[in-house]
Amino acid sequence: MTQENEKEIQQIKNRFHDLAERSYSQGIFTFTGFLGLSEQELFWQEEKKLRYAGPFLEGGSRDADRKLLRFGDPRELGYETPFPIVCVHIRPLLQKFADRLSHRDFLGALMNLGIDRSTLGDIRVGEKEAYLFCVESIAEFICENLEQVRHTRVSCIVTEKLEDIPREEPDIVSVQVPSLRADAVIARIFSLSREKSLELFRGGKVYVGGRLCENNSRSLQTGETVSVRGFGKFSLRGEARETRKGKLSVEADVYR
Repeated sequence: MTQENEKEIQQIKNRFHDLAERSYSQGIFTFTGFLGLSEQELFWQEEKKLRYAGPFLEGGSRDADRKLLRFGDPRELGYETPFPIVCVHIRPLLQKFADRLSHRDFLGALMNLGIDRSTLGDIRVGEKEAYLFCVESIAEFICENLEQVRHTRVSCIVTEKLEDIPREEPDIVSVQVPSLRADAVIARIFSLSREKSLELFRGGKVYVGGRLCENNSRSLQTGETVSVRGFGKFSLRGEARETRKGKLSVEADVYR
């Protein structure tokens, strides 16, 4: 790790402690911007030291990857403040002539507006539309200024109809593995060599249940969500079944 990276990591951790102390000493809620998985891991490294300030993570939906961190325990403060997260529906002006747009297309268009990435949470992409979770303070700016994604003209509106947000449909993949070791399962799910799978652990790119996983021999459990940066995420379905050749047959919901 370079000295520059170490400095950046320490700055993020210091920010957590500053917000926690401010919340505790002033009796108010404080918030970070949206944190990616690697930044959330830095919080978990400090969680015991921050626990006194009632930290809580929320992303706007149950299975969100990017989340805001709030400090302040409603039971201690005597009141509640909701997370400042809203959902913006981005849709084409003319559905018939709209392009098929990807997550990268929507994110690129938003970044071109000069928006700080920390103000943006998950982007749920439908066939030709998207639902964006973002901090409330930036929503109006997005609605007024995001007019085009690639070649498609779009309109934006803040929506409270979260039930309309498309759920990402996984590919159901069936694989045979020698064991439920994390490196073995990841290698089979994403069609990688065992060495390449090990490199992902060494590079800090594997998260299990939102936590960095550096133990490649860790046994995975049914229902756990495994995120592999650059490849996608998956969760194991049901119980593993032993084959006649002594291997384990498992199914997984895979999101790429």
